[in-house]
Amino acid sequence: MFEQELDPAQALLNRMRKLAEERGETRMDAARLARVQARKKQRGGQLPGSNKDSNAPDRDPRAIGDVVSRLSKSRGWNTQVAVGSVLGRWAELVGTNVAEHCKPESFEDTVVVVRCDSTSWATQMRLLSHEILKKFDAELGPGIVTVIRVLGPNAPSWRHGGRSVAGRGPRDTYG
Repeated sequence: MFEQELDPAQALLNRMRKLAEERGETRMDAARLARVQARKKQRGGQLPGSNKDSNAPDRDPRAIGDVVSRLSKSRGWNTQVAVGSVLGRWAELVGTNVAEHCKPESFEDTVVVVRCDSTSWATQMRLLSHEILKKFDAELGPGIVTVIRVLGPNAPSWRHGGRSVAGRGPRDTYG
């Protein structure tokens, strides 16, 4: 005879249980959990993996940040998340004053390219880059950003109109 096939919900539940076992999470039924809690209360101790203020088991809901960080680690997305974090939290990481004048343009291979709105801010950013790299290491993890390449403002175009002579430059414009 043919074996009776599992319904899709049961098959999904079995797959999730198998994945949890592979991650090292053990399944505990309600009766066993009650016995463990009773023993822990008698000893005055805590359950493994529980909060210090409560006797909550490890199966309690977790904060969304913890779940997302665990997911990104298991999928190997840490670097991509860090890239998005550098670009998204730029003002928080470097400070609002610096962020007003220096904007990140790109982030590739641990190099952040920053465009500043004046040459004085570009110089200031170059001087601050060592401290900012230390802060990136502390906030995002070591090795995520290793170089900050600072660019000054875009130079103005001296070409006005449809016709211009190539190679003559602005001449004695500044006196």
